[in-house]
Amino acid sequence: MKLIRFGAAGQEKPGILIGEKRYDASSIVADYNEAFFENDGLAKLKSALENNPNLPEVGNDLRLGSPVARPSKIICIGLNYVDHCRETNAPIPDEPVLFFKSTTALCGPNDNLVIPKGSEKTDWEIELAFVIGKKASYVEEADAMNYVAGYCLHNDYSERAYQLERGGQWAKGKGCDTFAPLGPFMATTDEIADVNNLSMWLTVNGKTFQNSNTSNLIFKIPFLVHYLSQFMTLLPGDVISTGTPPGVGLGIKPNPIYIKEGDVIELGMDGLGSSKQVAVAHK
Repeated sequence: MKLIRFGAAGQEKPGILIGEKRYDASSIVADYNEAFFENDGLAKLKSALENNPNLPEVGNDLRLGSPVARPSKIICIGLNYVDHCRETNAPIPDEPVLFFKSTTALCGPNDNLVIPKGSEKTDWEIELAFVIGKKASYVEEADAMNYVAGYCLHNDYSERAYQLERGGQWAKGKGCDTFAPLGPFMATTDEIADVNNLSMWLTVNGKTFQNSNTSNLIFKIPFLVHYLSQFMTLLPGDVISTGTPPGVGLGIKPNPIYIKEGDVIELGMDGLGSSKQVAVAHK
């Protein structure tokens, strides 16, 4: 299944994407949130669709929101592609680098990117994200995929000056409003034949900057579930973003390139659709 949420920001309804058509699933489920995933919502939704497939169709002109309602956590993995480590002059990590994005950064896949006030170094990062399907604590790596509900396309926007030049942790450059467009949909695990072989791309104003494949991830999803669950309980609906490949603005030599007002950022990944953000100044 491909889960979507549609409607005005803050008023999204749950839906299903079948082919190119969108359907309203709000008569079956309240929302794609922690309670949904925790209470075996995916299986119940699949059963309901098989028994009553006649859901109302939704127009493709309606806004898409994040396919997952506000999760308890958005956890990101830094420096998880070797070439990205090299382009940013960072050592290849022995263990995953962790940071959090604020849940208020979460937005729809095609919402505007709002450049923070005073920002001069807003940057892009295409990433594969996955969604936790059930409570996970001290999970064995061999059992880890049983805790994954599905996958999403994510753009982990970053303000590099806030992240790297103003002291403290990375979070201050990662959690700005609109810095986590997710979707257009969440694909359940059965929709993706091999999550370790997904091509991905990102363009800015039509020029390709990132072009890679999830096969190049240093730490794969089963290990990440296992690893993270040693430090914190992962709750149903939590979003984990696996890191970005090379081609970010920070890594362009000799002169980095950063996002400016009016820029159009487009990205996509095999099996997970595409998204588009237009950069606007904070008002």
